[in-house]
Amino acid sequence: MTLPLPALTPVEETLWITLTGRAFDSRLPAPVLGDTMADELVRKTGYTDDKLRWTRVSCLEVAQRAKKLDEVAQRFIARHPDAIGIDLGAGLDTRAFRIEPPPTVDWYDVDFPDVVAARRRLIPDRPHVHAIGADLTNPAWLESLPTDRPAVIVADGLMAFLAEADMIALLRRLTDHLHSGEIAFNVYTKFTVRAAKLAPSVRFLQPLFKSPGFDRLDPVRWNPKLTLIEEIMLTREPEIARYPPALRLWTRLAALSTSISRLGTVVARYRF
Repeated sequence: MTLPLPALTPVEETLWITLTGRAFDSRLPAPVLGDTMADELVRKTGYTDDKLRWTRVSCLEVAQRAKKLDEVAQRFIARHPDAIGIDLGAGLDTRAFRIEPPPTVDWYDVDFPDVVAARRRLIPDRPHVHAIGADLTNPAWLESLPTDRPAVIVADGLMAFLAEADMIALLRRLTDHLHSGEIAFNVYTKFTVRAAKLAPSVRFLQPLFKSPGFDRLDPVRWNPKLTLIEEIMLTREPEIARYPPALRLWTRLAALSTSISRLGTVVARYRF
C-alpha cells in the first residue's frame, strides 16, 4: 500500500531530487551513503516520474554530498554535545536518523508547511527531532529556535532555489539569531548553475533556479560574521574509490587541479 503525497508546488517537489538520488544510491552494490530509509520512502509513496532521468553518476554525487554534510554535523555535535542541529529545506531527508545525535541535541528540520505535513505522515517520530513548517524567507520561523546553544546548520541543494537577496538575508538572520556555530551547504557557482540547467536529469528545473551562482567567498563578503573554514571538494574525497572505473579515473585526474575541482560539487563550511 502506497501513501501518495498531496499536491506540492514545483519548488516543494524538488525534494524528490535529493530523496531519489539517495534512494537509488542505496540500491547500488557499493553505495556511497547507503540511505535505505530514503529508498523505503520512495517505495512507500509510489513515486515515479520520468522527468528525473537519473544516471549512476548523478546518484553517487547526490549521496556523496549528503554524506559530507552528515560528517560536518557529526563532527560539530561530537565537539558540542549540547548543540542544536538545523536542516534548511530538509524535504524528506532523514539526516537525524543517519547521524543519530545524542539526546542532549535538538534537531530541527525546516521546510514549507506542506512538506512538513508530508514528513509527519511518512517519517517516524524521533526524540528531540522537531519539524518547523515555514517559508525560509519569512524570519518568524527562527523564533522556534533556542539562542543560547551552539548550532550546526546544513542545507542540501537549497541555495540554488533562493534569490541572492534572500540568501543574504537568510544568512544574516541565522547569524544574528544564533549565538555561535557552523553552517555548511553546497556552493552553486555560475558554472554549476548553467551546467545544472543543461543536465538532462534535471533540465525541467530551469525555471525554478533563482540563484545566479555564487563563489565560496561570497557569503563571507555578504556577512562579516562568517568565516570560511573549509572547502570540501568531492573530487578529493575517499568515496571516489566507489565510483565506476572510468569515472573514478577521470575524477582523480580532476582532483589534481583545484580550479577543475571547483567546477564540480563543493561543500563549503563556515564558522560564525
